[in-house]
Amino acid sequence: MGESKAVQRTLRSEIQKNVKENGFTLSKLSELSGISTGHLSEMLNGNPQRAITVGQLDAMATAFGFAAGWLYELYPEECFAKERVSRPRAIPYLIRCAEIGFQDCIQQVVSRLLDDRKNLDILFSVAEQLFENGKRKESVPFYKLVIENEKDSHSDRFAISQYRLFRASQGADAEENWKAVIRFELYRTRLPENYQLDGLIHLANACFMLRKWKEVESYADELRSLAMKVYQNELRKKKSGKTLEPLRTERHLVAYYGQGFLAKGVALQMQGLYEEAKKCVQGYADLGWFELLDDTGRKVVKEYKIWATANLYTYDLLMGKTDLLPDYLNFLSMYPEEIPAGLLAIMEAASKYDIAIEDILEQYAGEIDRFYEYNNPVNIGRHYNFRYHKIVYELKKGRITNALEEILCCLDLADQLKDHEAFKRCTSLFWEHRQHASEQHERVFQEIIGRFAE
Repeated sequence: MGESKAVQRTLRSEIQKNVKENGFTLSKLSELSGISTGHLSEMLNGNPQRAITVGQLDAMATAFGFAAGWLYELYPEECFAKERVSRPRAIPYLIRCAEIGFQDCIQQVVSRLLDDRKNLDILFSVAEQLFENGKRKESVPFYKLVIENEKDSHSDRFAISQYRLFRASQGADAEENWKAVIRFELYRTRLPENYQLDGLIHLANACFMLRKWKEVESYADELRSLAMKVYQNELRKKKSGKTLEPLRTERHLVAYYGQGFLAKGVALQMQGLYEEAKKCVQGYADLGWFELLDDTGRKVVKEYKIWATANLYTYDLLMGKTDLLPDYLNFLSMYPEEIPAGLLAIMEAASKYDIAIEDILEQYAGEIDRFYEYNNPVNIGRHYNFRYHKIVYELKKGRITNALEEILCCLDLADQLKDHEAFKRCTSLFWEHRQHASEQHERVFQEIIGRFAE
């Protein structure tokens, strides 16, 4: 008896049951759901019956007072008609299931879709829409399905799925980030060129976070070369009089060319190669020669000019030209968005050349406190570097207690980044000065050590 009822339970029978139980007319349901009376009639009583979209099902759920996902387990049949899949219904349904975590419903549809490899495009579309809507975690299983079932590993769909997985895998865990770099970098040259540009920037950024400076240099060179190639192609198209389709990239084309120089310069800076880094600045200090500039492009050119000035100050300071510090501070007052990077440069120079900067630290105390609010890996890494140079600064001044506070801060930041090398470095520093540690220092140290070991 129970099995018979289960067989008879359908999407429409459940809707009709709720219409009856609530004493609704189709007009009342239309009023509450926003679906026209005619469409409701065709859905429930038509011959053939009108298909129900997942959005309409959600609207009816709200009208009846049910939570999101009502009757989703019965919806898969709407996605298939005579064993043929309906993209307009399957894609929104899978997206909604992913958003609210209905894995069983997803599996029910996916298993049928994979009977025909042509349906991989549906799974790819679902993944892309989730990714573009900021649902990166939810997009991952769909990209993995594409990768696992795609026969042509040189197809755009396969390469883009590898790229998206790389992007979705980037987080605060340094070890996992490196694994993601290794998995993706083999496929970067198989991407369409617009995706390659973005992929190279993100590879360089990931390696920057991992302090793999030679890799950053390599990807930066590759980025600059590819950006110039794409630029020349776009220029030829324009001069030929062809209608230009907009280049679909995350940034303006000029930004990729400039970033190739900027990223390499910063990588050289981190290796102490300041003169070489200064040569890179020439590559992005004035990009006004770049054609194909619209308002966005011109704004990018101005930004790179500002960054060039900021980085020249940084490199000169780190080379010991400390008499430039007042000029640099004046520059930072004119461009406050450069203050966080500027404070890091000043802190590093102070730790190297024994410059007294207490008044600067006091002046920017509020900005330094805001470093604690950082929650993305790049900025957490910047905060770590600032604190690490401050350790050196405080030790040189003989302020051991202050240095211990900074060591504990660095330990906590290294834990957030899951950066084992940084954590070991700071642990060693704490042990070196442990005889000066208070009970509170010891308590915090043990707490962080315990958390890192979990």
